[in-house]
Amino acid sequence: MVDPGLVVVDKAPGMTSHDVVSRVRRLAGTRKVGHAGTLDPMATGVLVLGVERATRLLGHLMLTEKAYDATIRLGASTTTDDAEGEVVSTASTDGLGEDVVRRALARFVGDIEQVPTAVSAIKVDGQRAYARVRAGEQVELSARPVTVHELVVHEVALPDVRISVRCSSGTYIRAIARDLGADLGVGGHLTALRRTAVGSFDLSVARTLEHLADGFAVLPIGDAARATFPVVDLDDAQAAHVRFGRPLELVLPGDGTHAVFAPGGEFLALYEQRGERAKPVAVFV
Repeated sequence: MVDPGLVVVDKAPGMTSHDVVSRVRRLAGTRKVGHAGTLDPMATGVLVLGVERATRLLGHLMLTEKAYDATIRLGASTTTDDAEGEVVSTASTDGLGEDVVRRALARFVGDIEQVPTAVSAIKVDGQRAYARVRAGEQVELSARPVTVHELVVHEVALPDVRISVRCSSGTYIRAIARDLGADLGVGGHLTALRRTAVGSFDLSVARTLEHLADGFAVLPIGDAARATFPVVDLDDAQAAHVRFGRPLELVLPGDGTHAVFAPGGEFLALYEQRGERAKPVAVFV
């Protein structure tokens, strides 16, 4: 049986995230495979999967920031806010200048309220929004707070605009394309999207499914935890408490989730500070 750990895939276009999970299940020889953060079939790039008990890390990985390269096409709106949908309106971009586009994009940087794209994986009354849209329903989602840490405009060659975005989890790049087009009064949608990083995992460590088929390997769960969270090394007595899921009389060195390790280097659990004690978020032993 394969050891628990993460697999960082460079997803090819045309595949759903579930398609990738199915392939990795076959390669790993286990049903216990999950992914952190869905990628649309059109999109490519970093998709982080967990194998065996490392699947329990995925919910915590999903809270980390992500990075994307994208191409926005102005002058047309689609039903899906990307090139896979049907065009519902068009407008000329002849009157737009590069400086106007750049100023408009600058307004998306920072803490913003964003309405997710209707064909998202968000659940509405127990059903994915995209499934309701494909069934012919009109889906309206509420705006939610997201953070765009950085938005770099690489090229404005109308009708196309090439950008890179570093953002919080839950940010929809398709929604940025849609909202940019709306702000400029010409419509807009996404024609290309490549996720370049999920937290500390970027394209430099991602492997295609073809490469994984030639030699399947996981990033061990302990290495994955060290790459993702601040690390706290415990003594034997503390490690014994962790194995029973007990709080620790310990002040963690920072905010948020920390990975705690036994003296021999074994990854034990994720802990967070709660008052004067550190309490378990998830125990892996």
